Amino acid sequence: MKVKIKPGRASGTVTAPPSKSMAHRLLISASLAEGESLVRGISDCEDVRATVDCMRALGAVIEISEDVARVRGVDPRHCMPKGELYCRESGSTLRFITPIAMLSGHTTMLRGADSLMSRPMDVYKKLSDEKGFAFLSDGKSITVKGPLVSGDYIVVGNISSQFISGLLFALPLCEGDSRINIIPPIESRSYIEMTIAALAEFGVVCRWCDDHTIYIKGNQKYTQRDITVEGDWSGTAFTEALSMLGGEVNILGLKEDSLQGDKVYRRYFEMLRSGVPTIHIGDCPDLGPILFAVAAARCGGVFSGTKRLRIKESDRASAMAEELKKFGTALSVLEDKVVVYPAEFHAPTGVLSGHNDHRIVMALAVLLTLTGGEIDGAEAVKKSYPGFFRDLASLGIEVELYEN
Repeated sequence: MKVKIKPGRASGTVTAPPSKSMAHRLLISASLAEGESLVRGISDCEDVRATVDCMRALGAVIEISEDVARVRGVDPRHCMPKGELYCRESGSTLRFITPIAMLSGHTTMLRGADSLMSRPMDVYKKLSDEKGFAFLSDGKSITVKGPLVSGDYIVVGNISSQFISGLLFALPLCEGDSRINIIPPIESRSYIEMTIAALAEFGVVCRWCDDHTIYIKGNQKYTQRDITVEGDWSGTAFTEALSMLGGEVNILGLKEDSLQGDKVYRRYFEMLRSGVPTIHIGDCPDLGPILFAVAAARCGGVFSGTKRLRIKESDRASAMAEELKKFGTALSVLEDKVVVYPAEFHAPTGVLSGHNDHRIVMALAVLLTLTGGEIDGAEAVKKSYPGFFRDLASLGIEVELYEN
């Protein structure tokens, strides 16, 4: 699908989309809880659907009406998976659910889109080898077999916090106590804190012993809850960026004391507004595309901590370099740094590519409000923010979606 956007000044108010990151965490916790829980305000995005499908396959009963999920939980230690677990393109789903699937001791196969199955899972492979679990990956699927047991787990902290979160979901259900020892540096610590907070909402307690060690008491139980998903700071960064480009956009529905690390975008936008800053994004890699886009439209910028952008839905730094070149902007993509050079920004030469990446599509769409143009692969926004183009149109931007 392509989208054609005409230049215009965005003005008005939009409500933040539901937090995809927190929806994953609350739906999984509800699916592990005794009794029936309600999770309100969920998004209909592809990644959340993947988590719902996988927890259903593990035995949870999840009924969705509009934006409310009614969830009857399952004890994953005593369930037989109902076929393979299909994670679509959701890295969070795959990494969160793998340890949960290992609790029963039954053989479980996890699959996903080719782009997902190419993303690294070596952390779980290494832990499985150390603990004697089965973990087999053939590039198309992952087959695991536990049972997962309590104990000390050593995990590197600079690949993805999702591996740590996955263990945090599963280890409280094991017989004995556990510790996760994280080898520093720890990137995306805020996402670990979000997981700990979601678990606490369902009565499961995990605590930091020190800066690098999390203690998890065994034999805990998830308890039912009626809870609402908070607004998504990650997705809102794209609509609020329109105010950086001459628009006037007001955002409703954000929790100001949220643990979401991506809320730092407001501080980074101010830095980009006032000069050519150096910004570290190791703790918020999902902001990379929109920060690069804003820098390109303004005065440039230097971004460190960019190494992990290679292992997202696309190689995001290289993808943005390729597309921003069409606007006349040059990027230097280094090992762990991206430099966006000031340039005479102009309308793109040719149709832009979304690289099958929701955040690339949204970042480019924001820039097209200045110049006009087209993006191929616009459907990628369904992964996290299905209503993005609707919200863009509500702000006065002329948007036309059409099939190739």
